[in-house]
Amino acid sequence: MHKSYTSIVQIAGDVITVEVDGIGYLEIAEISSRRGKSLAQVIRIDDKKVSLQVFAGSKGVSTGDKVRFLGHAMRVASGENLLGRIFNGSGIALDRGPELSQQMIEIAGPPVNPAKRIIPTKMIRTGIPMIDVFNSLVESQKLPIFSIAGEPYNELMARIAIQAEVDIIILGGMGLKYDDYLFFRDTLEEQGALSRSILFIHTASDPVVECLLVPDISLAVAEKFALEGKKVLVLLTDMTNFCDALKEVSITMEQVPSNRGYPGDLYSQLAARYEKAVDFEGAGSITILAATTMPGDDVTHPVPDNTGYITEGQFYLKNGVIEPFGSLSRLKQQVNGKTRDDHRTIMDTMIQLFASYRQSVEKQAMGFQMSEWDKKLLRYGSLFETKIMSLKVNIPLEKALDLGWQILAECFSPEETGIKKSMIAKYWPKNPQ
Repeated sequence: MHKSYTSIVQIAGDVITVEVDGIGYLEIAEISSRRGKSLAQVIRIDDKKVSLQVFAGSKGVSTGDKVRFLGHAMRVASGENLLGRIFNGSGIALDRGPELSQQMIEIAGPPVNPAKRIIPTKMIRTGIPMIDVFNSLVESQKLPIFSIAGEPYNELMARIAIQAEVDIIILGGMGLKYDDYLFFRDTLEEQGALSRSILFIHTASDPVVECLLVPDISLAVAEKFALEGKKVLVLLTDMTNFCDALKEVSITMEQVPSNRGYPGDLYSQLAARYEKAVDFEGAGSITILAATTMPGDDVTHPVPDNTGYITEGQFYLKNGVIEPFGSLSRLKQQVNGKTRDDHRTIMDTMIQLFASYRQSVEKQAMGFQMSEWDKKLLRYGSLFETKIMSLKVNIPLEKALDLGWQILAECFSPEETGIKKSMIAKYWPKNPQ
């Protein structure tokens, strides 16, 4: 049993300060108050003054309450029993299922040594052409979905959770509206994906401090499964809420603010989570997709700005679609040459022609006369937007490539595409519709 201390000297927001010796950083403490017992985590040590975040909030905590340090960092249960379960940001069950205490693991451990990682070489298929064809998702990749509030990023993540060819889905929700939480739960259950999923949910009405635990708990559980040989996809939404929680706590701690009030270590905080993405040699992998909302659609905002330096590309979700210009998977070259021999040809040709289509749209808007080539491009762009770009399209990679050839053949002659003759002879439709 660890000694109990009662020397709470300050309560500021959800942070309490006690006077104690021999305590480690990130150590967990148990607070006994009139509302019951709650957990807190050491976040700063200044000589004998130790500051702790109270996970459930400091409401009901008084300076006379007992604080008992447990001698270890935050732990969470792991293992197959978590599958199909829903927990809050502290790892407490939300689904009325039994509390789990087997295979307890510490969260917020160090990322894998880069020298020990292997080069990613496997594609994760999603059934979404704008990802599979044009910006392939690769095992162990870390990618944000840049968006603005109101875009269907949660719907996109739910669809990826249902369709991605992985073993386990771990969803970490931060600051979710309760309707969004119910949407994820009900959608995954209806589509039969909940049985391979684990949900850690922090809603907007929950204590802010719990928001900070969600990525660490999600990634700790993912790492345990990956070491056992599982392909794990971690979906985090919304990382801007996570960063806002960091800002709120740093203000409470009276830290010197950086850009727009965010803490000076924002980059390090984000990197510590994103760098958990890894492909273990001889075992499984962790892939991270994280929604990041951009206030005012400003990509220079500190959260997306810092994120872009860490991740391996990004998806831009704009006007309900994944925007082809600006979206980038920097690792797609590792896999799209191993799918079908026409994958890169279709990817490059269709994007090049779509860029020309956008130019023709601008010419048309300014009143310029449309040439026959412009008219072909306008028809092509319309087909591309409805049959490829729309997030309603749900087809396997091979069918998406076939559809790409069909659209090209409907709008252009083989010579107008610039595709080499050997590829034309092999894939050009014999009877274009």
